[in-house]
Amino acid sequence: MSGVVVDGLWKAYGDVPVLEHISLAVDEGALVTLVGASGCGKTTFLRILLGDERASHGRITVDGRPLKPEPSPDRGVVFQRYSVFHHLSVLDNVVLGLDFRDGGPLGRLRGAARAAAHERAAALLDEVGLARVKDAWPATLSGGMQQRLAIAQALVLEPKLLLLDEPFGALDPGIRLDMHELLLRLWRRTGMTVFMVTHDLSEAFKLGTRVLTFDKVRHDPQAPERYGATITYDLPGRNRPHQADGDDACARTAR
Repeated sequence: MSGVVVDGLWKAYGDVPVLEHISLAVDEGALVTLVGASGCGKTTFLRILLGDERASHGRITVDGRPLKPEPSPDRGVVFQRYSVFHHLSVLDNVVLGLDFRDGGPLGRLRGAARAAAHERAAALLDEVGLARVKDAWPATLSGGMQQRLAIAQALVLEPKLLLLDEPFGALDPGIRLDMHELLLRLWRRTGMTVFMVTHDLSEAFKLGTRVLTFDKVRHDPQAPERYGATITYDLPGRNRPHQADGDDACARTAR
């Protein structure tokens, strides 16, 4: 089954390594959660998958093709801080991605194409529970509603990969549980592959079909920044893969 393959990835900033010896095969349709101490390279790894950072060494392929070196519509991203545009309505926030992708040189759809984009965005807002506030301004929404909007923004282009960087970390526990159910429902419906950074181990094992721990295995007391982090544990989560069976869904990290 096609998916994401990471082969011998390293990332350094100047002479300071952040990631080293990352090799990984992830089946299409997996929901992979990334855990580990702050500063161990989880977000850097996510940004490399997004195309916002370049690996120093190594290779990443998606469905057998090299990962595009810059962000593209086949990768959606949701950050902990709400990535919404406060000068646009809720509906227009979602339509904006379609404008940029299909709107030509002016970046704006017109006529029947715009009507179709509005219909598509409205259906997605209904799915994430925001249909009744589609004409509202983002500043009037609660934190949980703004994060639902950010997820709708990421999904409107139907990405193959969804990248989540602590998306629920700032939410109250009750709202966070609602967001878990929303994410799982959308993941099951779309069959997309998800990589999600979280500091919450219970969240990681609940949502993940697979849980990856990032840590430094090599240490030099005289030079603490000499070595980068790698994947030290690759464990099955409690979430059941929906497009893979048995051991294929939890292929072990190649070291």
